[in-house]
Amino acid sequence: MQYQVISADCHLDLIWLPPDLFTANASQAMKDRMPYVTDGPDGKVWVSKRGARFGLMNGMGSAGRKYVPGQIHRSDRMAAEGLFEDGSKGIRRLTDPRLRLKDQDRDGVQAEVLYGILGAGNRLNDPEAAIEMYQIYNAWLAEFCKHAPDRFIGLGSLTPFDRDAAVAEVRRAAKLGLKGLEFATSPDMVPLYDPQWEPLWQAVNDVAMPMHFHTTGGGKVAPRDHLPFRAQRAASACSITGFQLVTAQFLMAVIYGGVLERYPNIRIVLGESGIGWIPYILDRMDYEYEDQFHNDLALSMKPSDYWKRQCRATFQVDEVGVELLHRMGEETVMWGSDFPHPDGVWPDSQEYIQKQFGHLPERVRNKIVCENAMAFYGLSNT
Repeated sequence: MQYQVISADCHLDLIWLPPDLFTANASQAMKDRMPYVTDGPDGKVWVSKRGARFGLMNGMGSAGRKYVPGQIHRSDRMAAEGLFEDGSKGIRRLTDPRLRLKDQDRDGVQAEVLYGILGAGNRLNDPEAAIEMYQIYNAWLAEFCKHAPDRFIGLGSLTPFDRDAAVAEVRRAAKLGLKGLEFATSPDMVPLYDPQWEPLWQAVNDVAMPMHFHTTGGGKVAPRDHLPFRAQRAASACSITGFQLVTAQFLMAVIYGGVLERYPNIRIVLGESGIGWIPYILDRMDYEYEDQFHNDLALSMKPSDYWKRQCRATFQVDEVGVELLHRMGEETVMWGSDFPHPDGVWPDSQEYIQKQFGHLPERVRNKIVCENAMAFYGLSNT
């Protein structure tokens, strides 16, 4: 494979998976607690018997929303390529490897990092069943990636609800041949700096697979139905504008908590985090560390040094961040299309790449859209 563009942030969402994936593969004890597909007012929907709602089968985004023409510009662009129309006919372009490769060829992308069933474990509201749900998904993902191992970089999903189960799945994901790990964070989870997670960090260090923290927003959303329409839209605008900043908490926790100090082989990726805020956070971390925490945290370097040594971040559109590359290091960022989410840039990735990076030296541009990801995930041109 000759790589020119690699998307370091793409998705395989639950609502596009085979409808019987979980019920057909679950243990007898868990079958009735797995997500499944049934009829709904707007078509087939993914649900669970305990009241979870995952969205329309083959719907829009990770939440399986109904596509409404004219509501979101990026969704209109995806609809123009027939994505949602095909989905309504049961054509699973996103989870049929042959069709997915065609869609990436259409976008000029030669390889993609595949984040998993975002937020599904939280929405399932059944921590025990979520463990098995992730196990089933990871096994399916490993088989999916075998169709094009030079193009699909699959991330095994880990539960945040049970440390020991997460540790076991780290080792299982390595045996499955997956290329990385994704920690499906929860608003109710123990903070990452808590010593409770030490066995997890040890396991991640042992298997030498990068750990990914994809933004999932700021936690539980307050009810909005009682608000007037304008206030509801303002709430939505606040959420979609600021949700990437939540990943700052993950970054601060693994650095201040000494995780990267104790385990120098651990590599961290902040998925769809944006990058414009990172120089500010690194500057603040260095300042606060020197000012009042340098005697207490047992770090051998400044916080920003751990960032440069072990961390990466992905983004699709961040012109401010591009202007600040010199503050975070051009080798620490990786572009991604966010395909197939409605805030992504598919099928117009080449246009967005040119707009954001066209003024940069070719050497730097190639790093951001290809070479950094190649080096990080062990890919090579053949």
